[in-house]
Amino acid sequence: MKKRLFALVSLAILAATPASSAFAGSLDDIKQSGVFRVGTEGTYAPFTYHDASGKLVGFDVEIGEEVAKRLGVEPQFVEGKWDGLIAGLSADRYDAVINQVGITPERQQRFDFSDPYIVSKAVLIVKDDNEEIKGFEDLEGKRAAQSLTSNYGKIAENAGATLVATEGFDQSIQLVITGRADATVNDNLSFLDFKKQQPDAPVEAVAAQSEAAASGIIVQKGNPDLVVAINDALKDIKADGTYKRISDKYFGEDVSQ
Repeated sequence: MKKRLFALVSLAILAATPASSAFAGSLDDIKQSGVFRVGTEGTYAPFTYHDASGKLVGFDVEIGEEVAKRLGVEPQFVEGKWDGLIAGLSADRYDAVINQVGITPERQQRFDFSDPYIVSKAVLIVKDDNEEIKGFEDLEGKRAAQSLTSNYGKIAENAGATLVATEGFDQSIQLVITGRADATVNDNLSFLDFKKQQPDAPVEAVAAQSEAAASGIIVQKGNPDLVVAINDALKDIKADGTYKRISDKYFGEDVSQ
């Protein structure tokens, strides 16, 4: 009986004990594995998408590759839908998410962020023949195509829109074009890239927020050493001209401020 009780207690202790002494997703874990696991969408041009050959490319992808390089490990990208990316971080599917994750007080309560590595503005996008929506205040009672957990979705909802759930930017734009949504609030840099690729698409940006929003690399809470290492890598990337090269490649300008 005592042996059985001891075994049950031991099992309970094991169940409550982390698999290793290092916190999951910690700098120690990354160094030991030799791999920096990065969660990203893979469907969000020009940040993270697949080129004509099927290769995963984009601004965020190259930033992730450069951070991994300076950590002395290999990058390993794990793709997933936006609404599940941050949950995947909690489940230890990856060590960080690099996917235009806006730095918000709510997210900072649950996760740690690097220093901002890119800033962008929210723009209001409608079909080019829409005469009713000229500003964010006109979203009251309208349908906005949004990723439900994104900052942009919250902007649309706060303006009084009814949200139509989508899996990302491309689907949001298509719903606007086909009339299944009246508008979408989204990233100005993504929209500029979209119009560059598809100049004849019948959509336009009719308004933009005055304040820019910053995005950071998001990691699990309680990993100060990893945050410091990532911040040092980002500083190095900017100092040696790598950031400017990547930024010019995708946007034609510095998007860090």
